[in-house]
Amino acid sequence: MLDAEVLHAFSSAVGAANVVSDPVRLRSYECDGLTGFKQVPSLVLLPLDTASVAAAVTVCHRYGIPFVARGAGTGLSGGALPVADGVVISLQRLREVVEVDPVDRIAVVQPGVTNLDITKATAQYGLYYAPDPSSQQVCTIGGNVAENSGGAHCLKYGFTTNHVLSMTVVLPDGEVVTLGGDTGEQLGPDLRGVFIGSEGTLGIACDITVRLLTVPETVRTLLADFPSVTAAGEVVSDIIAAGIVPAAVEMMDNLAIEAAEKAVGAGYTLTTPAALVVELDGPAAECGNQFEQVKAICDRHGCTRLHIAKDAGERAKIWQGRKAAFAAVGRISPDYIVQDGVVPRTRLAEVLGRIEAMGNAAGLRVANVFHAGDGNLHPLVLFDADAGESERAENLSKDITELCVELGGSLSGEHGIGTDKACSMPRMFGEDDLAVMDRVRAGFDADKLSNPGKLLPTPRLCGEKPGRYRPHPLEEAGVIERL
Repeated sequence: MLDAEVLHAFSSAVGAANVVSDPVRLRSYECDGLTGFKQVPSLVLLPLDTASVAAAVTVCHRYGIPFVARGAGTGLSGGALPVADGVVISLQRLREVVEVDPVDRIAVVQPGVTNLDITKATAQYGLYYAPDPSSQQVCTIGGNVAENSGGAHCLKYGFTTNHVLSMTVVLPDGEVVTLGGDTGEQLGPDLRGVFIGSEGTLGIACDITVRLLTVPETVRTLLADFPSVTAAGEVVSDIIAAGIVPAAVEMMDNLAIEAAEKAVGAGYTLTTPAALVVELDGPAAECGNQFEQVKAICDRHGCTRLHIAKDAGERAKIWQGRKAAFAAVGRISPDYIVQDGVVPRTRLAEVLGRIEAMGNAAGLRVANVFHAGDGNLHPLVLFDADAGESERAENLSKDITELCVELGGSLSGEHGIGTDKACSMPRMFGEDDLAVMDRVRAGFDADKLSNPGKLLPTPRLCGEKPGRYRPHPLEEAGVIERL
């Protein structure tokens, strides 16, 4: 519990009306999209601008109080999980598109601006913001910077780091600095690149300058069904081997298709074992030629149905099905865990076969929907907590992630390490690697007050029993309440 002196200091920093201490309201901030990990913070602060963010962080530094920056709370790795004796600094009120420069094709936005709203604000100039996580309607640019978020079109256009030129950053001692520059580069170490993807452990990004792209001349989208996941995976490899770099190549297996169709009725084939969404964009002549090559590759691998979107409406419907898949899985399973790992494209068929075998051994279903073009998997482990399946699901989810590393990939492609995968980091990195990362972090935050317990493994974190929160029997009986 924070004392009166500290409460007064926070009230002075952000305004008394912007300090949340009510226990009921605090429960709204106890987790992010990974709901299995929960912790109610001591306070939530709602700053209105960069100056008040800096003032709040300065108070934390002065009194040694840990803090966690939070955007929309859509993260899936527990990256915004609060600290029991700390505060959450919510950026939800910093929602201004500060500037759009159509000549230099840049925009300056506050961290609470949603990803999709950047594109909406720049569409009148024929421009858009390329990174597009499936949650782009609700996820915020500040969170995208923290996780180096990707999306369906990052195969061709890259991740958040490829589109952020500079940031005004509040360091963990309250100092305000600028990382990056007009071109995304600056003299000396690439501190902009170090900060992006650091999951809130190096400070808080405020005003963010992003690169905008011109809307492509032509966009062509197809939905192709295949007799097996293996056949669909081979199509992906052959497309890339042909020198074609699509804007997106997405794969869904039968379970994911079933869920998506129940949710939005996008026109997917319920009986197909696997489907690919392939999108090409660019100059009309180039796009048309490559589209014919893609269709031929699909036919060569036994495509059972090829649906080509006739217009923007049909294209949007296809993408609605793909982007609704995560949430839609709730229609076919009472509980599920979304995982995020990467494997080389050439091992897609192998890893999917291994995942299926692992799921069968655990007695659990696994739905797969992912960015096939860059091997970024999103296996969804389906389970029923009320039937006592939670622990099996957690173990299977962890095993799948570490399988990706075994096959030459990584623990995460875009969702981050957060709380969920911190204890798996030694599977991918050696002691020296982790020590260097820790030293870099200490260079920004020697006291480790900024989003502590995330990203890097700690003895305390990894010594505890991992997994979802398990209520005490007295809590289940209604005798006690968890705060």
